[in-house]
Amino acid sequence: MKTILTTGLPLCLSVPALVAHASGVLPESSVVILNEADGETTMNVKNTESMPLLLHTTIQNTPDDQELLVVAVPPVSRVEGQDTQLVRFMLQSPAPLQVQRLKRVTFEGIPPKGPDGKARISMTIRQNLPLIVHPAKLEKHASPWTLLKWSVAADGKLRARNDSPYVVRLGQGVQLMPEKTAVDLGKTYVLPGSTVEVPLPSGAGARATSVRLSPATIYGYEVDTYDAPLVDTARQP
Repeated sequence: MKTILTTGLPLCLSVPALVAHASGVLPESSVVILNEADGETTMNVKNTESMPLLLHTTIQNTPDDQELLVVAVPPVSRVEGQDTQLVRFMLQSPAPLQVQRLKRVTFEGIPPKGPDGKARISMTIRQNLPLIVHPAKLEKHASPWTLLKWSVAADGKLRARNDSPYVVRLGQGVQLMPEKTAVDLGKTYVLPGSTVEVPLPSGAGARATSVRLSPATIYGYEVDTYDAPLVDTARQP
């Protein structure tokens, strides 16, 4: 069975002697892909509850990329119980894109106020999905994780450098082979032109020959593990 990398963040309100009601919305896909050539894309989001919800759609920047590129329309909408809302994602780039861009989009269903005008005690499920913008002139690449360059530097840190124009998605944990030393990268992506670096246990880098990672396709499906060659720059003249 393939695993899909996505995130649902539960937000809970607990009140004694009251039973919380759970509410949620369900997007039709685990990732939003926006092709620059099209200028926009859409996503259907279903209200899985029997009562109406206010669907809040928010675009979030990553810490590495703060530029506002995409607008969600409508940002807020009322969705009746078991109905579906079509959300549009519109690209607003002032110049042609040269590399893929990564954003996050959250869908949250907020229940209406009760008959007395007070907010309901409830638990909402916020769906948090990746949003990838693909440049018009960039060819698709089925396995961009093979383009990462892994190395151990003189300061003992593991570095993953992405010189490609593609967003690379992968599991947060990797292993140094052949000893299978576990390393936490601290994130599940490497952006184009960026480098991720993390400290290693003492001596681990000197014994490692490759890095085993669990990559994910652009649609978030985990594929077979991949062993990337590792360069020990500390040994190089």
